[in-house]
Amino acid sequence: MKKVLGLIVLAGMAFMVACGPTAEELAAKQKKIDDSIAAVKAKDDSIAAVVKAKEDSIVAAKAKEDSIAAAKNTKNPVKDTKNTKKDNKVPTGKG
Repeated sequence: MKKVLGLIVLAGMAFMVACGPTAEELAAKQKKIDDSIAAVKAKDDSIAAVVKAKEDSIVAAKAKEDSIAAAKNTKNPVKDTKNTKKDNKVPTGKG
């Protein structure tokens, strides 16, 4: 009886080893995992690029606003050339 039980246990162990994944299946599984990780990293890099572009556009807009504000505050304003008479009187239309 002990020999039969030993043969059954040995056959069961052989069956368990034979039903396990092959080296090709393990390699395919690892490749899937690596591909998933690479896809997540690529997406992360893409998001980082978008965030950087947004920050750069904000900086550029701020610089433009500062430039416009500086131009408005110059000490050489544009002269009014509409009324160029010496007496600076507005014509009334009466002669």
